[in-house]
Amino acid sequence: MPADNKPQHTSIATSYLRWLAKLNDAAHRPLLSQGLRGIERETLRVDAQGRLALSPHPRALGSALTHPQITTDYSESLLEFITPPQHDAEDVLARLDEIHRFAYSQLGEEMLWSQSMPCALPDEATIPIAWYGTSNIGRLKHVYRRGLAVRYGKAMQCIAGIHYNFSLAEPVWHLLRATEQGGGSDQDFQSERYLALIRNFHRYSWLLMYLFGASPALYDGFVAGKAHGLERFDDHTLFLPYATSLRMSDLGYQNSAQADVTPRFDSLQSYIEGLTRAVSLPHPPYEAIGTKRDGEWLQLSTNVLQIENEFYSTIRPKRVTYSGERPVQALQRRGVQYVEVRCLDIDPFAPHGVSLPTMRFLDAFLLFCALDDSPLLSAQAHAENKANFAQVVKQGRRPGLQLQRDGQAIALRQWGDELLARIRLAADVLDAQRGDGAVGASLAEQQAKLDDASLTPSAHVLEALRDAGGSAQGAFLNFAMQRTREHAQYFRSRALPSDLQAEFVDMATASLREQAELERTQTGDFDEFVAAYHAGSLGDAHA
Repeated sequence: MPADNKPQHTSIATSYLRWLAKLNDAAHRPLLSQGLRGIERETLRVDAQGRLALSPHPRALGSALTHPQITTDYSESLLEFITPPQHDAEDVLARLDEIHRFAYSQLGEEMLWSQSMPCALPDEATIPIAWYGTSNIGRLKHVYRRGLAVRYGKAMQCIAGIHYNFSLAEPVWHLLRATEQGGGSDQDFQSERYLALIRNFHRYSWLLMYLFGASPALYDGFVAGKAHGLERFDDHTLFLPYATSLRMSDLGYQNSAQADVTPRFDSLQSYIEGLTRAVSLPHPPYEAIGTKRDGEWLQLSTNVLQIENEFYSTIRPKRVTYSGERPVQALQRRGVQYVEVRCLDIDPFAPHGVSLPTMRFLDAFLLFCALDDSPLLSAQAHAENKANFAQVVKQGRRPGLQLQRDGQAIALRQWGDELLARIRLAADVLDAQRGDGAVGASLAEQQAKLDDASLTPSAHVLEALRDAGGSAQGAFLNFAMQRTREHAQYFRSRALPSDLQAEFVDMATASLREQAELERTQTGDFDEFVAAYHAGSLGDAHA
């Protein structure tokens, strides 16, 4: 424990130590194995030359509307793989591996792009928006994506990432609540602690970008005609020498229209109110576009957000929704069930886009964020968090980089060392539960990156770009295609067992039947359906 005369933020919170000790008790330790994990992996389909695949979503993969594990994100060309929830990260990766192997069995010559930043894209008009059929809910999903196109352009929507879903078992929250004095229900306590996790995540997520950012460069066509401030690596590659994640910078997934209505994470209610306001607040530039042109829907509304999912955040509180229920309704009625971490780049050195050590570290990081003290965020603290994050995504490996903590400058390296020391306590408890040292080993990997920036993924990418040489298409596309082909071979060389292949085929077939049944049995006008969706009164609709 640091000496008492050290600043308060360098000490380890008493409540954090107390709760870790409670969970490390032999009687309670098994509860840590009951939480759930999941991955959502986005990836562009490309042809054998690395160009965006313009073919429809392969029917052999099933319905993008109703398949539980294989869907599309923004574009018809942007696949999204969703693992079923698992108790352990190793099982998550095994399920993700199976989805990849099945997909490759159906893709023919097409491959899955190995990077977060896109391949060379065609003109905006040619990029296909995802299509979900003629049911009202399918059309709603398509029109929402039309709205994203007119608001932000299609190219930005082709950026891919990894989402990590994380929850602690509800008995964990019941146990911890029993150690506290105060009122409220178990559900309220659980929601409060997830919001505390999110506040700490915003304080410390710059560390994730340093450790796992993997997009320091991009194809220059992505920013053609735009001001960007990047340096030229070669004729077709742009980069920043100390960047970790251009995907998460102002060049990537950002939305200035949301800046003034960002929901607060003081409480679940303040978050819901902020998100509800953004969904209902008119935005003049979007009003100028309108919702329709010549009878064709352009966007679902002219408000700051069309729907809640348009809110771009590095982490979200989540609750599984019932049929026809909107996300804010589910949160209001039943509280927070898990969090969705959304800031991870695709790891181009991992065939699945994410590695097991990364997931092990995330488990410890998120447990630390959940249990450590988490004061409310002032406007100044919120601005400080955003500035630190922005600094690290563009300059994270710059020697001697200084961040701001409580209004004071602090070296990234010093702060990172302090954080890893605190996270290590959570890792030790997780390893005690597991009976091995897997989480601690992952933490050691991250400490090595903090000690030596050349070991980070972003540094490895730039090193690989230098090795890729000056092909006509540029180092970024050359490196990306090399990794894409290697990953394709990795999955194609390991066919699924016949029984598991048959299960995936059956799942695809069932999803197509479900979509067809939705289209056959739907009733009502689409305009009325959209109005009912906005009003939160859909009833029994497939959402």
